[in-house]
Amino acid sequence: MIRSIIPIIRQPQQLQFGLRALATAAAQQSPRLKKFQIYRWNPDTPEVQPKLQTYEVDLNNCGPMVLDALLKIKNEQDPTLTLRRSCREGICGSCAMNIGGRNTLACLCRIEPDTSKDLKVYPLPHMFVVKDLVPDLTHFYKQYKSIQPYLQRDTNPADGRENLQSIEDRAKLDGLYECILCACCSTSCASYWWNQQQYLGPAVLMQAYRWLIDSRDEYTSNRKVMLQNSMSLYRCHTIMNCTRTCPKGLNPGKAIAEIKRLLAFD
Repeated sequence: MIRSIIPIIRQPQQLQFGLRALATAAAQQSPRLKKFQIYRWNPDTPEVQPKLQTYEVDLNNCGPMVLDALLKIKNEQDPTLTLRRSCREGICGSCAMNIGGRNTLACLCRIEPDTSKDLKVYPLPHMFVVKDLVPDLTHFYKQYKSIQPYLQRDTNPADGRENLQSIEDRAKLDGLYECILCACCSTSCASYWWNQQQYLGPAVLMQAYRWLIDSRDEYTSNRKVMLQNSMSLYRCHTIMNCTRTCPKGLNPGKAIAEIKRLLAFD
């Protein structure tokens, strides 16, 4: 009995020694300082022009994602740095910003390990800025509301409980419903930059298509009428920036092309 107990007692001690050794080795590593150039603008001092402010972060003591670095800067160097973040898992879309010239989610974007290159971080382009890295998405959400993104029916379900859908019809919604409305695609679209007061943009149009093809919805004709004008849909020129930049790997460009096809044969 004594022999069988001894390994159980010693194993945690060995593990502790191993962890201490790893911690000591990490402490002895030379710092890997990377510079982050971050867009700064404060609405409380509108006379001060926007600028890029440089911060240094030791990558040895930082998580692997850009959001980790931004939070480390905010917590340890500059508490005035303003940004949105919530889930840290690429689900909420809050931390959408322009990182290294590309719209993406800070929580899903890995830090480039090359410390000789500075990383520039801006808010989403061609949007009004609330402060620092926080864009004003009020108009974007109003556009989303305008397509009536919910099920519309005049009849009740046959069983009186739920609107049933076949497996095939449900499969048509794959690649559409996963959109988290982060606005990365819309703010990467050149047509949206110049026509966003009337052009709905890739994100909203992809959701419009999601409801157009939902077999449970009975207002398909009404939805088509809302898009049948020269600006809401047809400002898309198939540049495909939207598809290239989507952090969820979706294809808004294809959805827009499908809407055009539906309206052409209507």
